[in-house]
Amino acid sequence: MKPKVVAIIQGRMSSSRLPGKILADIAGQPMLQRVFIRTSRSATVTETIFATTTDSTDDPVAEYCNFSGIPFTRGSQFDVLDRYYQTAKQAKADVVVRITADCPVIDPALIDDVVKTLLGESGNGNWESEFDFVANRLPPPWNRTYPIGLDVETCTFKVLNKVWKEANEPQHREHAMPYFYEGVELSVVSRQRSEGISPRGFRIALLHHTTDFGDYRWTVDTPEDLEFMRQVYSHFDGRDDFSWKEVLDLVHHEPKLMEINAEVQHKTLKDIDKRALK
Repeated sequence: MKPKVVAIIQGRMSSSRLPGKILADIAGQPMLQRVFIRTSRSATVTETIFATTTDSTDDPVAEYCNFSGIPFTRGSQFDVLDRYYQTAKQAKADVVVRITADCPVIDPALIDDVVKTLLGESGNGNWESEFDFVANRLPPPWNRTYPIGLDVETCTFKVLNKVWKEANEPQHREHAMPYFYEGVELSVVSRQRSEGISPRGFRIALLHHTTDFGDYRWTVDTPEDLEFMRQVYSHFDGRDDFSWKEVLDLVHHEPKLMEINAEVQHKTLKDIDKRALK
């Protein structure tokens, strides 16, 4: 029997660099709606849920989700790991997919690639977990090859439960998944994949694209990022079914588009919201 795969999209209004961004308009729809629709198109995902916070600043998010029929939960503002765990537990998930609400060109086919790598498939169609955690990007010192903004992470609920119980450092709670892969040494097994076992014993796989586009920035953290995304959607006449390869073709054909947010510096795991430490 196939497992229940639950994609959980994290998002809140009080973003440190661009407050309110998840409800910012992109070609007629809020960004969170764009991310939800595109994530829901994944063939391997059983259910998609938006996970926001109980803070009053996120009341508009809850209201929008309720109005639009988007399943949602509310949890800790800064303990994102707990927000994922509680949402996954409530949904009775077997597999959890982590997506962030600032990635409006997230690609369902890439979600499928990551989930299928986690599960594997035997010849008789039975599914079982080959890894504990699979992603198509990891932060430095690991090298990423997919554009920033196509980030997918997935794990089994069983190991998420273990991490939820064990992880105590602020960066583990706020960034949700680092406890899995910290310190792992990965070995290349093919042009598309590296594997390794982390110091904490988790089986890790990292997917690669054969051409390195890891410095391309397709996420929304700043006004410049938002303008870039609005321009992208404008080129597709407001459609939301274009693939990441089509975006790639677009920015290669019109390289000035990527100049819009070329100076933006990407945040790292060392960036902890100071409000969480109060």
